[in-house]
Amino acid sequence: MSATKYIHIVDWIMHELDQNRLHSGMKLPSVRSLATQFQCSKNTVVKALEVLKQSHILYPKEKSGYFVVDDYKKPLTSNGQIDFLSAGPDPDVLPYEDFQHCMNQAIDRYKEQLFTYNDVEGLTSLRNELVRYLQNMQIFTKTDHIVVTSGSQQALHILSLMPFPNGKKTILIEEPTYFGMIDVLTLHHIPTMGIRLSNDGIDFEELERTFKTGDIKFFYIVPRCHNPLGHQYTNAEKKKIVALAKKYDVYIVEDDYLGELDSDPKADPLYAHDQNDCVIYVKSFSKVFLPGLRLAAVVLPEGLIPSFSQYKFSADFNTSPLTQGALEIYLRSGMFHYHIQRAKEVYATKLALALDACKTHLPLDILYTKPVNGFYLTIFLPERINVNRLIRMLADRNVQVGDTSGMFLKADGNKAIRISISQVDQQSISEGIFHIAVCIKAFQQKATFNPLSLTSNR
Repeated sequence: MSATKYIHIVDWIMHELDQNRLHSGMKLPSVRSLATQFQCSKNTVVKALEVLKQSHILYPKEKSGYFVVDDYKKPLTSNGQIDFLSAGPDPDVLPYEDFQHCMNQAIDRYKEQLFTYNDVEGLTSLRNELVRYLQNMQIFTKTDHIVVTSGSQQALHILSLMPFPNGKKTILIEEPTYFGMIDVLTLHHIPTMGIRLSNDGIDFEELERTFKTGDIKFFYIVPRCHNPLGHQYTNAEKKKIVALAKKYDVYIVEDDYLGELDSDPKADPLYAHDQNDCVIYVKSFSKVFLPGLRLAAVVLPEGLIPSFSQYKFSADFNTSPLTQGALEIYLRSGMFHYHIQRAKEVYATKLALALDACKTHLPLDILYTKPVNGFYLTIFLPERINVNRLIRMLADRNVQVGDTSGMFLKADGNKAIRISISQVDQQSISEGIFHIAVCIKAFQQKATFNPLSLTSNR
């Protein structure tokens, strides 16, 4: 019997609960009657009931049947998709009206510059404002060390292609990592090595060996709110990475795209520990603000500025002065600060709900990351589960998730799904993860179910 058959039974029971035709403490129809209703075997019905039992929705009474748990709280039903796939900001957090005022002011202030080419490094007034803004994130730099790019993707593209003073060719990345970086490296056939990142971090002995022998041009790292794991490096680990980079003449590209969401006021970027001009700091304004702006700031060591500017000029001459001017006004007005405070509260609440749902619904043998900030976590899957089939099963339940295969240099053997909570409303997070748990349990029970063991204590 296929997994989808008893998932159909699970869905029917959940629908009955949602419609209050089944409620707390109520006995379900017998296994025999359900088998007749769904035209399936009794074993198939029991599989469905066992899935709901393991999710604390039902419990069995010996010789009496299955009952709805007394303190059952049904998940709230979402009218549309539960989208754990998209990774943009929460639409309800986006400051449309505030930014519209800034855009109107920017048109008045910079309208003449809309008809001319501007500095390839970006508007001087915005870069001056970025110097002040970045100080709040322990990034102390000068205006002429900042280049404004059309999003962080352009910055990563340029850094990957341009030559570096160390004369090295190979780029080292964490695995898994941001798929956009892997796309750049793959598309341009750039020599690349990976170092495995897990819940426990990276192997520093392996990192040192790789720095020493791998002809490493730079190490691309997402030190906090990691995509897709949600991993955070400690300050001690960051200091160690910077020290190793100095020792072996390796640059570091620090992608701090969600740094504003870090709840630890003592957490520093790698850049704060750099005394030798080896860290390149990339700050995107897409994920925490408005993705359509396509704006990022890159803080460069002095020796890299001429080459970086030359490569940027060859790509697009200059980034839109209108969006640059609007961001400058938004930063200077203080509105960005209040926007970030609200965003931090919203995403922290959502992440807590997601972690609580994982703890409540997922089988005990399913591992998942437990980030403290950001809006990503990863659920690791057993070898016997077909990830693509699981994703299709969830899509049939209006739950969208993505696998992590594109976040590794080689996808083989990396069975996991990424959960992004940024665009999911709070009421739907637990419901979506419940559906994920049900589908995982369906696969597990298909492989291990024993029909002779039907009862257990509540």
